[in-house]
Amino acid sequence: MSLSRRWLLPALPLVFLAVVLVAPVLRLLAEGLAPGAADAEPLRWLDVWQDDHLRWRVLWSFAQAAITCALALLLGLPCAWVLARREFPGRRLVLRLLMLPFVVPTLVAAMGVLALWGPRGLVGGPLAEAGIGLTDTPWLLLYGNLFFNLCLVVRAGVDALEQVGAQRLAAARTLGATPWRAFWRIEWPAIAPWLASALCLVFLYCFAGFGLALVLGGQRFATAEVEIYTLVAHELELGLAGVLAVWMMALTGAVALAYAWLERRLAAPARVTPVLRQRPSGALQWLGVAGAMGLLVLVCVAPLAAILWHAAAALFSGQGAAVLTDPETLTALGNTLRFSVLAVVFATTLGLSHAFALQGAVAWRALAFLPFVVSPVSVAFGLLLLYPDWSASLAVLLAAYALLAWPFVTKSVSSALDSLPAHYAQAAATLGASPWRVFRRVTLPLIAPALRRGMAFAAATALGEFAVTLFLSRPEWTTLTTLIHQHLGRPGAVQLDAAFVLAALLMALALLAFLLIEGRDRDNALHA
Repeated sequence: MSLSRRWLLPALPLVFLAVVLVAPVLRLLAEGLAPGAADAEPLRWLDVWQDDHLRWRVLWSFAQAAITCALALLLGLPCAWVLARREFPGRRLVLRLLMLPFVVPTLVAAMGVLALWGPRGLVGGPLAEAGIGLTDTPWLLLYGNLFFNLCLVVRAGVDALEQVGAQRLAAARTLGATPWRAFWRIEWPAIAPWLASALCLVFLYCFAGFGLALVLGGQRFATAEVEIYTLVAHELELGLAGVLAVWMMALTGAVALAYAWLERRLAAPARVTPVLRQRPSGALQWLGVAGAMGLLVLVCVAPLAAILWHAAAALFSGQGAAVLTDPETLTALGNTLRFSVLAVVFATTLGLSHAFALQGAVAWRALAFLPFVVSPVSVAFGLLLLYPDWSASLAVLLAAYALLAWPFVTKSVSSALDSLPAHYAQAAATLGASPWRVFRRVTLPLIAPALRRGMAFAAATALGEFAVTLFLSRPEWTTLTTLIHQHLGRPGAVQLDAAFVLAALLMALALLAFLLIEGRDRDNALHA
């Protein structure tokens, strides 16, 4: 490969990162350092902490993320242990269902929580009639956080428990250790780093989350990300929003560093003899299995089932059917599909370039995780400040979409390239195949499952994108997510029914896109 071609691959993602992420973040930092008009007194860094309202937003953002981590560990670890140590009918189906929260758009999850626990929800409705209201409580947001993140902890726990050697556990039991003592002394030290790494991701997702907090937090329990959006979109307080965004990025960056440190400490899994799963024996063990599976269904499946229930009721009653043929819906559907297809194509190009360039370099790979460190709200706000003349352009909107979807492609393809035997490509090159022919005939077929998996997650991300669309979209570029948000902001039961129907449509669209792209490798998706 010539020197020019060799540097062409890393140049594309590097330039894209510099233009779409690094430069907007630097502009956001500048806004935080010297906000306001030239003749106005500049804001100070501590103004966020001296304002009671803003201080509450930041502290609550931290608290709800920490509480979610604690609940996810408390509830997820028993479920992970059951899935890792017990063999029972439906276990493989449960492992596949763990993929659902990663595919469902954020706004659909919020609608699912409302369909289950809201004032007109299947459970929240009877509770409201009994005088127990959940609307102005933190429960809705915490439950929504658990919907997205419990499966992440469970999956990490299952993978970690499979790395515990059967010999060590057998030796401990032979020496008289009880099951609980064997877990505490043998299994827990081995799986704790894995769980700590997963909990760092949970904290990042919750701390920088936007869609769930916007819909479920209400006036009292909205997070700092929602406050940034409010300051920009409704109060035009760009300086104060910049200071708050910088503080959020600093706190998020600290947690991201802790995550990177934990990931570095996780050694490559050693060759161990895994513990054989056993079929439950006795009523107590079966009760434990039923309890763990019931918990997963309640947290991860029930909200989606509630959406389908409300959507079906709205369609059969005729009140929500009209929204499907409404011109506004058809326009939003077309925009959603158009933006998602273009974003996936762009993200796939970036992901392949990133994965193939400078393979094995740790620092180079870490660049793919930068979009996870900076929240979508901060990205959109930075783009709005840096490119004001382009803020309502399709190019900037698609670039923001691709930025959020690109890491999934990079991660999947990089992992596939790591496991690819080097002698395959070397043998083809020895036989006279050009680099392009080696890629097309040897490398691409071998990494195709991983590529499809990354593209599937990228498509699901693009279809459900919400935060950047609120900042950067034109009125005529309404997507299904923004249309759902508009219906939620309008009074009346008919508007809520329409929102449920659209949420069911978006959920079906995301699942369909994921299954069509990812294809037969659904089991492998669990490891993405």
